[in-house]
Amino acid sequence: MTKPSTEFQDLSDMRVAYWQCGGGPDLLLLHGNSESKAIFAEYPDQFPNFHIWALDSRCQGESRSLDDSLSIEQVSNDVIRFCEAKGIKQAAVVGYSDGGNVALFLAKKAPQLFTKVVAISPNTLVSGSTDGMLRVLRIVVGLLNFLAGLGFNVKKTLLVINLMTRDIGLSFEDLKEIKTSVKVIYAEKDLIKEKHIKDIAAAIPGSSLDKVPGCTHLSIIRTPSAIRIMQDYLQKSI
Repeated sequence: MTKPSTEFQDLSDMRVAYWQCGGGPDLLLLHGNSESKAIFAEYPDQFPNFHIWALDSRCQGESRSLDDSLSIEQVSNDVIRFCEAKGIKQAAVVGYSDGGNVALFLAKKAPQLFTKVVAISPNTLVSGSTDGMLRVLRIVVGLLNFLAGLGFNVKKTLLVINLMTRDIGLSFEDLKEIKTSVKVIYAEKDLIKEKHIKDIAAAIPGSSLDKVPGCTHLSIIRTPSAIRIMQDYLQKSI
């Protein structure tokens, strides 16, 4: 299909970049850290029965804002305000990685708005990341701080990367209070510890969990078997 064009929605403190396409129930797509809505380019063909909204998160992609701090909860509030601005009364959500963390906040904060949530490889605690992932993060943050000291403008990049160096602020007690239907999926070779993902799913009442074989954290959103899991789960809401 023709690639949807980027549109913009002004909120009080930011301009959200997004694209939309299709008809049917609303489905929001939320990308991972340091990515953009472009990672969902193939999803309109995969989910033809939905009205898809793919958003660029604050500080990322084509969205524009002036920020001195950034948090996953802040991004979740942006999504809620975006829905209010667009008159979206009920929607399903697919969130990947950091977008999956945002999706968990949405499930907790607004179950009447977000009726079905797919959280792909979420992690609520820094300690939930694999040791290898944490080593890479330390190297990247150190490099960015070095570049900042040399006068390079890496402020927003640091804000975004540092999201992965802090707990997101959603406790297991918070997860136990979620009333929205939640599907958690993760990769056979993920960057999040399997035990942590299982603990997240176990804490959410009534949630379901699927491990996707033959893929990594980076490839899971394009893996056919992962797409089928999401299709089967989301189609039940139509």
